[in-house]
Amino acid sequence: MSNWTSILIWILTIAGIFGYLWWRGQIRQLAFYIQETYVELKKCSWPTWNELKGSTMVIGVTIVLLGVFISMVDVIVNKLFTKVL
Repeated sequence: MSNWTSILIWILTIAGIFGYLWWRGQIRQLAFYIQETYVELKKCSWPTWNELKGSTMVIGVTIVLLGVFISMVDVIVNKLFTKVL
């Protein structure tokens, strides 16, 4: 099958799916959902740049501490199982 035939089949398939969704009213519902989401997002209070940097720093430190803790517990449990077995 040639490259153009494959492209044409994909275009027809996507057009058919789009037409079916349009006929069922799903496109209108999707547009309404996007409009409502936009309205709700305008109501949100977004963090300032400094708040965002601070929160990112807290998350980064927390991830590092949790990784160190899990590594230490893994080493301890590994040594315990090595001695028991």
